[in-house]
Amino acid sequence: MSGTDEPEDDTGREPGRESEPGAGSERDSEEGHRHGLPELIAERRAKRERIAASDPSAFPHSFPGVESIAQVLAAYEHLQVGEETDERHRVAGRLAARRGSGKAAFLDLVDRSGKIQLHARLDVLGEERLKLITSLDLGDLIGVDGAAMRSRHGEVSLCVEGFQVLAKALRPPPDKHHGLTDVETRYRHRELDLIASVDSRQLFIDRARIISAIRAELDGDGFIEVETPVLQPLYGGAMARPFITHHNALDRDLYLRIATELYLKRLIVGGLERVYELGKDFRNEGVSHKHNPEFTMVEWYEAYADYEGAMARTEAIVRAAAAASGYAGELDFSAPWKRVGFVDAIREASGIDLAETTTAEALAACIGRVGLELKTEGFAWFQMADDLLSKCVEPNLEQPTFVVDYPKELSPLARERPDDSRIVERFEAFAAGMEIANGFSELIDPDEQRTRFREQDRIDTLTDGDAETMPHDEAFVQALEQGMPPTGGVGLGIDRLVMLLTGRDSIREVVLFPAMRS
Repeated sequence: MSGTDEPEDDTGREPGRESEPGAGSERDSEEGHRHGLPELIAERRAKRERIAASDPSAFPHSFPGVESIAQVLAAYEHLQVGEETDERHRVAGRLAARRGSGKAAFLDLVDRSGKIQLHARLDVLGEERLKLITSLDLGDLIGVDGAAMRSRHGEVSLCVEGFQVLAKALRPPPDKHHGLTDVETRYRHRELDLIASVDSRQLFIDRARIISAIRAELDGDGFIEVETPVLQPLYGGAMARPFITHHNALDRDLYLRIATELYLKRLIVGGLERVYELGKDFRNEGVSHKHNPEFTMVEWYEAYADYEGAMARTEAIVRAAAAASGYAGELDFSAPWKRVGFVDAIREASGIDLAETTTAEALAACIGRVGLELKTEGFAWFQMADDLLSKCVEPNLEQPTFVVDYPKELSPLARERPDDSRIVERFEAFAAGMEIANGFSELIDPDEQRTRFREQDRIDTLTDGDAETMPHDEAFVQALEQGMPPTGGVGLGIDRLVMLLTGRDSIREVVLFPAMRS
């Protein structure tokens, strides 16, 4: 992603060195020659000490009463060119550019909401204070009190009447001519990316709005937000490899959760009826443009609903998130979304009829005959069926689509269809060639759940642990034995949803600090 950079500084800055975090560019030194980064840091550190010694107001512990720059700009759209006011405002942020010298100077101040021009004048500030503000470095943080005006060039500005130096940037900011173009640096040092790019800042503001909209939608429909364990004695709720850690005081291994499902369904048993959790899950698997080992999910469970109701709520929640982020792309999230059966989708995409290839041997042979490059040796039937969906169907599902009615072997926690015990009432939601949600009518029969877990154990034994299966959680089965009402449940991937709604192609773009190789 190439972000939209802040307005360019006009003080003769030279390209920065992105191999070192915080390397940017700087003015010519007082001695008239260019510095390397260590010398620039030393010079800035010395300047900080001089400011601290000469300015008692510098580096305060707080600067209360700050307004957002966007609010100030919006309040004075009506001003005419050259018009001044005596209406005072207090803003704070980072210096992004500076122009002028002598009796007046213009500086650009940036906060998370936008940029405003500061007009610093000798007749208002006096010689000493004007000299100080114009000697500050790009990246320094200041607080400003000033009166609103519109400059002769038509820009809403603040005439600086007072200011405080809030923090000294010892490292220069990323270069404004080129932004922060090194992808590794952007991901490893997201703070630099946020400093350099308006687009990056807006992305994570949009992400926060999307999450707030999802919470508001669920809260408004009577759901209760809950918190369940991240460290679990037994992982479950999905087919994935966990991270394992050790609790020293208890002297036992624990797992970072791969899903919140089983604990949330125990809360349905307990009578909370509508619950959700929005938080981190962890899966010890590969990294790709759509996979990060630590990712954000929202899971919700609704008593007295089935997968039809779960799909309708998924549509409504995604639409609310799209509206909150101002989405205006090509995906059409209006209901109803297209639906296609699991078996039909694979037949149409690959020519393979899963209804006629019901064993691992038959399915492997069929995959070989049609010439698909899929791994089959040592794979269970359900693994190959899942691969067919992922490789042949998923990439071609551009508009929001529900794939419904999955084979039971793929879905050990989902309830069977009344008319076909081989199929379960499960769906996955796809858009832009990517899965974004998974849900089903929840299996509530404890005896059937125990049988399904035992089948997972059998598959794990047959494949020597190579297949991703679900461990037998007897505590969950015993909870079901208390009686669980008919329930619909969904897991919606926040990171992937943000990718769709902000037009990003990689999950690393939408996670503040993604996992990186050392």
